[in-house]
Amino acid sequence: MTSLQQLPLDFDHRTAFSGDDFLVAPCNRQAVDRIDCWPEWSAAALIVHGPAGCGKTHLARVFMAKSGAAIISPEDLAAMEPPELLGDHRACVIEDADSLSQQEEHLLHLYNTAQETGRRLLLTASQPPTRWNISLADLRSRLIAAPTVEIGPPDDALIAAVLVKLFADRQLKVDIEVINFMLTHMERSFEAARRLVGAVDETALAERRNITVPLTKQVLRKLEGAA
Repeated sequence: MTSLQQLPLDFDHRTAFSGDDFLVAPCNRQAVDRIDCWPEWSAAALIVHGPAGCGKTHLARVFMAKSGAAIISPEDLAAMEPPELLGDHRACVIEDADSLSQQEEHLLHLYNTAQETGRRLLLTASQPPTRWNISLADLRSRLIAAPTVEIGPPDDALIAAVLVKLFADRQLKVDIEVINFMLTHMERSFEAARRLVGAVDETALAERRNITVPLTKQVLRKLEGAA
């Protein structure tokens, strides 16, 4: 286990749709570079895939802020025609696209409309399109041909930077030992980091205690028991 003193925390920052900073690290650098190329995308779609909690949704919000893209839910995809879905937007975002097996025809129609009208689609998924359960050959060929980029799981350095930033957002500065303890015991995801920092802050306020390793251990046990 690498200690925090040995971790490089000088990541690039990108402002996200929510106002939070998006930390750019080796595990997501390629995806960020593709987003930065907007609107100079040569293909109709870009597919970003990676495990849960790796930052796909956060990066999708960054893209929405940059491009003015609409976000399309599975329900909207099934209920509305592509021109209505796209409206005046130059792009749209569909999250968890690998779970849309019931909307394949609708997704194909949207893809074709986007391609014909010069619009662009950002699709997020847990797996690359070669591993999606797609029955429509036309849709499968289009998605497999689309540029695809992976976001890897966040490493210790990135999770440490996220933890430090989350505490700083709450006007809190914690000891290195607390961050190192969290790194050793927490789930490796951004959502887990947000949940843990929030719970630690709330517990410290409620019990009028400083944020220490024992308090963090107490909170982790409570969170694990509630899972």
